[in-house]
Amino acid sequence: MTPALLAITLLLGVTLCYVSVCAASPFGPCRKCRGWGFEMKTDRKGRMKRGKDCRRCKATGKRIRVGRWLYNRWARIYRAGTDTPRPEGFR
Repeated sequence: MTPALLAITLLLGVTLCYVSVCAASPFGPCRKCRGWGFEMKTDRKGRMKRGKDCRRCKATGKRIRVGRWLYNRWARIYRAGTDTPRPEGFR
């Protein structure tokens, strides 16, 4: 097997795995708060305590995956472009 064919096969396999992950679980953990929904702080004694809510994920701990975001954008544009025009006075 040539290196180019091996690289194409590997890239295709990784892409298909990512597509299946995006389809099965469209939301992943937030990268900023690591899925906690808030920042961890230490008090003066060194004990961990809850900090502020994460602004990136709005304290949910979840974010939409890049692949799912791209799919949602594509589907929205496709639906808007294939919407059939309706005649005047038709509901």
